[in-house]
Amino acid sequence: MRVYPTFFKLAFSWMDAEKAHKIGFQAIRTAHRTGAGRILARLSAPDASLRTEAFGLTFPSPFGLAAGFDKEGHGIEALADLGFGHVEVGTITGQAQPGNDKPRLFRLIEDRAVVNRMGFNNDGAAAVAPRLKSARAALQRLYPQTRPIIGVNIGKTKNVDLDDATADYLISARGLAPAADYLVVNVSSPNTPGLRLLQNVETLRPLLRAVGDAADEAAGRHVPLLVKIAPDLSNEDVDDVARLALDLKLDGIIATNTTISRAGLKSDPAQVEALGAGGLSGAPLKQRSLEVLRRLKDAVGDELVLIAVGGVETARDVQDRLDAGATLVQGYTAFLYEGPFWVSRINKGLVKLRQRASR
Repeated sequence: MRVYPTFFKLAFSWMDAEKAHKIGFQAIRTAHRTGAGRILARLSAPDASLRTEAFGLTFPSPFGLAAGFDKEGHGIEALADLGFGHVEVGTITGQAQPGNDKPRLFRLIEDRAVVNRMGFNNDGAAAVAPRLKSARAALQRLYPQTRPIIGVNIGKTKNVDLDDATADYLISARGLAPAADYLVVNVSSPNTPGLRLLQNVETLRPLLRAVGDAADEAAGRHVPLLVKIAPDLSNEDVDDVARLALDLKLDGIIATNTTISRAGLKSDPAQVEALGAGGLSGAPLKQRSLEVLRRLKDAVGDELVLIAVGGVETARDVQDRLDAGATLVQGYTAFLYEGPFWVSRINKGLVKLRQRASR
């Protein structure tokens, strides 16, 4: 019997979503600081059979936490306690910024979805970099054999013009790459004005090339580089990004970010409209994200690592993405609804699914 859904209904469902997130995240971090997290880590450790190779790295599990939950690298070790194979931090920008005005995070409980217009609120690359370095060293101590992987997601500072976007991304790339296991260029959030225009391949090409070169130089090694795309791209644009990624010899693509679409929701349309603009995440993205993944797989084959995200709630969802061509899978929104033991259930469920398939 799962207790957390009842707890969520009583304790969090009525509360401002951003406030509830902060309380929940603080509880996870407190558990780690008090030593309870180490007990949890032993109970939640992914089975060795789930280890996954990507980018020349070994991930303890193919299932990880998408960017957006830990925006500033405050809780990497605590989140690793829960059993995530990787934690993607961010989105981080070259300059610190407060993000958009509150309220800016909203639940659509009937749809098991979230609408956000956070606006890349974060402390900036210079402040986050030392946290990443510290967390990486701590994970190496705590997991001497196969440690959880740290991904870093970077985006454009809001007050930087699009013409100056590359220089802004380079600030983050140079500052964060030395402590990153992999780096993600986010050009697909709907909450920074004009950002999605950077998904145009003519603009994206020089940006990705410059970021990749700067990251490798700063780190003194090759830092795997990925681009994260929106589910709202046309199929033709998805194909164009795939060809560009192959041409630039990127390491992978993350599919997909949040959507600006509100199609097919169960929630009252008036309620949805009242929430205003923002990116929708959660269960409603499941089908389109899977479609984009399959299209990318057809285009790139085994030449790139594909990370699937969007509408992932169960072990079956994760396995479906792996079967469709993903090497790694991420979740986020269901974490808010299912609680801290969700990732452990996913990992255990994956083991059971694989055991059944092998019989």
